Amino acid sequence: MTRYIIDTNVPIVANGRDDGGRQVRLSCREASIEFLLTVMERGFVLLDASGEIQDEYRRLLNPSGQPGTGDRFYQLIIQRYDRTERIELSRRADDEFADLADEIIDSAFDRSDRKFAALSCKEGVPVTNATDSDWANDRDLLVRNGVTIQFLCGCDPTMWRE
Repeated sequence: MTRYIIDTNVPIVANGRDDGGRQVRLSCREASIEFLLTVMERGFVLLDASGEIQDEYRRLLNPSGQPGTGDRFYQLIIQRYDRTERIELSRRADDEFADLADEIIDSAFDRSDRKFAALSCKEGVPVTNATDSDWANDRDLLVRNGVTIQFLCGCDPTMWRE
């Protein structure tokens, strides 16, 4: 089974929720839904062992699995431990992730996304993104420092919304 790291914006977009002002393009929502259906059918979801990613999912998704595909994805995370893999991420003395390069840590890259980036660096698995512009804006920095990114909606944030 393929292993995946999934930024929280992917299930949010799959649920049809707007996360940034203008409505997300239908093609982007469809790509997010199709991706999550593939993951739920035949993938492993990587999470950090300390639970930060799952906590973020918990805050923004519905554990009942309703009403959207993103919520069903979250339900899989909490019910099917055989479909998740929890990876220990070490911290430095300053509480930054040890697997991240200093260049990322010293940058303005979003602190809440660093857990996904650290997991990507450690495991060599791309972070899947739908509409979080931080991944596009800092793409060169991240790739240069070992983070790979899969863009479901393309790399141009101006094309993500109607």
